[in-house]
Amino acid sequence: MPEDKTVENRLHLDVRVAPGLEGDERMSALETEANRLQTLGATRAYRVEPDKAAMTSGFITMHDPEGNEFCLD
Repeated sequence: MPEDKTVENRLHLDVRVAPGLEGDERMSALETEANRLQTLGATRAYRVEPDKAAMTSGFITMHDPEGNEFCLD
């Protein structure tokens, strides 16, 4: 649609890219998929590193060509 985005997303997708992987292996799989999606028009927003204290396995947040946010998880 040609209109600019005026409100937050009503739906946020977490795309499972690396189920069962951890650490560097997981982040490498996420980077590979992020690079593939960038060739298709997505843009990278930010990367969160794995952190056991914060209970996160690490993820990459991206935007589709229309600006909708999604995470590679």
